[in-house]
Amino acid sequence: MPSPYVRRRRLAAEIRRLRESHGLTTDALARLLYQSRTKITRLENAQVRPDLADIMNMLDALGITGGRHDRILQLAREAAHKGWWDRYGMSMGPRQKLYADLEYSAESVREYNQTVMPAVLQAPEFISALVELDECQGKLDYVPERMAEARVRRQQELLRPEGPSYETVLDECVIHRLAVPPQAMAAQLRHMIRVVAANERVAIRVLRHDARIPGGFLPKSAFYLYTFAEPGDSPLAVVDTVTTDLVLTQRGDVARYTRIYDRLREAALPREDSITFLDRVANELSEQTGSRA
Repeated sequence: MPSPYVRRRRLAAEIRRLRESHGLTTDALARLLYQSRTKITRLENAQVRPDLADIMNMLDALGITGGRHDRILQLAREAAHKGWWDRYGMSMGPRQKLYADLEYSAESVREYNQTVMPAVLQAPEFISALVELDECQGKLDYVPERMAEARVRRQQELLRPEGPSYETVLDECVIHRLAVPPQAMAAQLRHMIRVVAANERVAIRVLRHDARIPGGFLPKSAFYLYTFAEPGDSPLAVVDTVTTDLVLTQRGDVARYTRIYDRLREAALPREDSITFLDRVANELSEQTGSRA
């Protein structure tokens, strides 16, 4: 199944080209279709799941026939598709849904994180500890059990036989600064070690706290890079901010974040050395609590 989100972006571009090729403003197209300007704007910005009837009416009103009609309608069908992540509602949250959507049809996923453990590789004990941290910040707006179930499902989908290759550059500071119990962190590190050991297409590279990163400034936030095998689905970058995710599709923007990732990757420990490091830290954490996870 293609990514519905990626298809919505392609559909949005098609609708914008259709409107402009007919010399119509957003207001004029809205009046032609007896719809609100806001609805057209949201479609052109890929902010909503399309209604197939609305898309068919638009194509008819603009006189679009033949192959172009069929291609746009197929895009709309794929863009309107609901994935497994939609069943989790607010318990998964819009960010996790976006990532799950993109991961499902991605050929490769690359991630840099300086604040949290990769959500797609989190262990159950670690997820419980994160929920406790979240409760310190206020009332939860999700059901913890459903959220944990969704995280586990994301991992299962990532590791399915036809899933994408996945690599993360993990900043060492996450291990030491995130205020979860030592036993929870030890369990998380061992969980990641087991996943990497069992899957050749999954890699973790630890960026040590004293690693120097030549070639430019340091990244200001976590970010993700996605490539897709389907022709026409261009690579994109997602930048994680405090309040939202910024989806970048312009070739220059994606290339810039790709160069940053390559610099981070080069400065990080190699795959096997990262596993050795994580194992050592997990043992040290276990010794603090007098147990082995």
